[in-house]
Amino acid sequence: MFVDKATIVVKGGNGGNGVVSFRREKYVPKGGPDGGDGGNGGSIKVEANRSLRTLMDFRYRREYAAERGYHGQGGNKHGKSGGDMTIGVPVGTAIRDADSGEMIADLITHGQEAVLARGGSGGRGNARFTTSTRQAPYFAEKGEPGQERRLTLELKLLADVGFIGYPNAGKSTLISHISAAKPKIAAYPFTTLIPNLGVVRVPDGRSFVAADIPGLIIGAHKGEGLGFEFLRHVERTRLLLHLLDFSAFQEGRDPEADLAAINNELHLYNPRLAKLTQLLVANKLDIPEARQLFEERRSKLEAEGWEVWPISAATGEGIEALIYRVADLLDELDAAAEPELAVEDEVRVITPRIRSSFNVERLEDGTFVVIGEKIERLAIMTDMENDEAIDRFQRILIKMGIIAALEKLGVQEGDNIRIGNVEFTYEI
Repeated sequence: MFVDKATIVVKGGNGGNGVVSFRREKYVPKGGPDGGDGGNGGSIKVEANRSLRTLMDFRYRREYAAERGYHGQGGNKHGKSGGDMTIGVPVGTAIRDADSGEMIADLITHGQEAVLARGGSGGRGNARFTTSTRQAPYFAEKGEPGQERRLTLELKLLADVGFIGYPNAGKSTLISHISAAKPKIAAYPFTTLIPNLGVVRVPDGRSFVAADIPGLIIGAHKGEGLGFEFLRHVERTRLLLHLLDFSAFQEGRDPEADLAAINNELHLYNPRLAKLTQLLVANKLDIPEARQLFEERRSKLEAEGWEVWPISAATGEGIEALIYRVADLLDELDAAAEPELAVEDEVRVITPRIRSSFNVERLEDGTFVVIGEKIERLAIMTDMENDEAIDRFQRILIKMGIIAALEKLGVQEGDNIRIGNVEFTYEI
């Protein structure tokens, strides 16, 4: 079964807690703090692997969690960091945040990696908080929770050439002729329900990858029929072979109308797709009536600027010449390509950064809510049952300007303040 879309949940490992400890040895009655740091949690990574073909594995396993970090110990012993987890996906997989739609990575070559969920930092032990004025700190940090997110994985086939055309235009028959692909073929619409990928070898030694992609109907750009299932796979191709069925008049269709309709769907979905180089492939010319119609229309199509190639996918007529032309055209496109034009196809990895900005809001019930990545992280790592740790946290609130922002909104003694999942009462 071909699976080209999946949703998973990934969670980085939690960081280990720092520890409060003091050196206690014989003849050392007043040893200093020696609490070690907690280990960092492992991260969830993804790697593109050419040996994988579908996202089938994600139908059976949808949740992935990395190993947590170990807690610190006395004697300045730091906890061991949790191991990272690497998930393999097919080359051509795009990954987005399922809730925000933000692109995480677009993996287009074998071995490319991206971080999907960052592991939490280990909490610092009390040995890290000694200063000239605080030589015996009785507090340590908790480990930071690992990042958790819901992701959408979408596989877009990496093919040099994409076959487009109405259902039953002969795309599957053509790819079965020119490659080792063995698609299901029958004389009814939507025989091809999944993309078929085949390597085409030219007699002179060149080769290219071709994709027979499910057929289009009017409204495909809105997802009707096999719309989105078709169109996402066209996005990566460099050249399109547009198959026109010149026997379709028997079903009341006109090949030129089909041509206009399909290109309109490409334009509505993504204008860039409609600008890709296209070769028109006039198919089913083994049928006398179809050949006659083609001869009547050929000069008009060529006058409109189309490069037209007559073939019969059923008998093999014209196919070898077409293959040579496709290989030549791909060479020309490679030579003309400018490196900067490929930027959108590079791996795009969002590097997890901790932002120090914040916002303060007042809810209808009077609760003040502070929103900000850095302060929420500090709040969850602070031991709110330890007076020294709370005192340090309050100093950070003042230094970051959060207390001033709260006072500007009218905070009063006794009001509730919430930062992340930590809630406390404001006291002067």
